[in-house]
Amino acid sequence: MSDIAVETVHQNIHQRQSIGHLVEPAPNAAQLEMAFAAALTAPDHHRLKPTRFVVVAESEREAFGELLSQALADTGQTEEAQLERVKNHPFRAPLLVLALTKLQDHPKVPHFEQILSSGAAIQNFLLSLQAQGFSTMWRSGAVVESKLFKQSLGLNESDLIAGIIYIGTAFKAIPPRSAINVSEFVSDWK
Repeated sequence: MSDIAVETVHQNIHQRQSIGHLVEPAPNAAQLEMAFAAALTAPDHHRLKPTRFVVVAESEREAFGELLSQALADTGQTEEAQLERVKNHPFRAPLLVLALTKLQDHPKVPHFEQILSSGAAIQNFLLSLQAQGFSTMWRSGAVVESKLFKQSLGLNESDLIAGIIYIGTAFKAIPPRSAINVSEFVSDWK
């Protein structure tokens, strides 16, 4: 790999940030397919492929907001303002993708490895979208623990809703991420 390619990859990684205000355009089908393909190359012990994605089309955002409100109520939330507020979450971006982790019992691949694999797949997905010029926000919250929400997605109780990924174009430029002092997080084994 050339020095320019290495620099480009690292630049993409360092520039990725969660963006809260997303507008059109969203990725088209081919761009989304490219991001899903990148996601599914994540490290995956025994190739169990625990990660699944569900696309929430623009035309389905209102119905999805209703589901989020019902799911939040299912977690015990009774405050009407919160239940109404969550109905509008799908309108934060022109495209939403749910990231799911379908856990499998395997003698050599514990659940925590499958969860890590799913996290790596989601990061690949985010980075692919970033490289294509789109912005994202990966959110979760109490709603992802809802049994009702899991059932509506065909998940078992032990499976995970790893998050809701909001996708679009940044409404405005945001300042670059602050430099990280790597030495604060890395040490030598002794």
